[in-house]
Amino acid sequence: MGTALDTSQVMRLALDIAGFDKIPTDSGIWVPGRGIKRALFSVDAGPSEVILAKQAGYDLLIGHHPVGPARLTFSSVVMRHIDFMLEKKVPRREAEEAVRELITRIDVKAHASNYMHDVEFARTMKMPYMNIHLPIDQITRDFLLAAISKSKARTVGGLIRDLSRIPEFRDARTKIELRMGNDADPLGKWVLLFAAGTNGGYPVAKTYYEHGMDTVIYLHIDPEELLKLRKEHLGNLIILGHMAGDSIGINIFLRELRKRGVACDTIGVIH
Repeated sequence: MGTALDTSQVMRLALDIAGFDKIPTDSGIWVPGRGIKRALFSVDAGPSEVILAKQAGYDLLIGHHPVGPARLTFSSVVMRHIDFMLEKKVPRREAEEAVRELITRIDVKAHASNYMHDVEFARTMKMPYMNIHLPIDQITRDFLLAAISKSKARTVGGLIRDLSRIPEFRDARTKIELRMGNDADPLGKWVLLFAAGTNGGYPVAKTYYEHGMDTVIYLHIDPEELLKLRKEHLGNLIILGHMAGDSIGINIFLRELRKRGVACDTIGVIH
């Protein structure tokens, strides 16, 4: 079983699997803890989950989505969309323009948030508390890139059928949706847009279509952004599913954590 872990070792494990050198700005250890033998992982974590973890005798509560001060620095992770666009030969000026509005919306919303409430709640309850967002998203991204590349599908529908065999997508109540295009449409040139904080919405997808991408693959998209895209219908749009996609990386991480002697339970994770 080995020696019980501390919160820095739990975070280091996630970083190592994702291939990161340091903790990204959308993740953090907010209440450090030691001697971790039982952990509760919740996709969304806050005061209610803190109470549950404390009363149930867990040594650590891990959230996925950003909590506490990570909300204030979340937009710097979203800048990764620019790097991804540059990899697809989108000119830097257009990439930055596509991301600018998204960054503004995130920053303005975060500025008004009660960003210390859940962290101070956990600290008062003496409940070790952390969140791991981008590293787990990167684990999912790496897995999906390999799965898409392995697929021999030539059509959009064929790719969806292949990806739907992945256990998390297969068992989710939300199925992979083709929000623009038809099953028989050629897959063509595709891009997976994930592990950049959140989806790029209308401007990012449109920029990819305008620079030769036939199929954009998002984990999720806001309704108003989808409606904008549908008015122009520049290409295929696959929506994989938020909880199912997040669960892929979470499950890979938790399997490794269990190998190190930590018993893990989950809330909101599709197994």
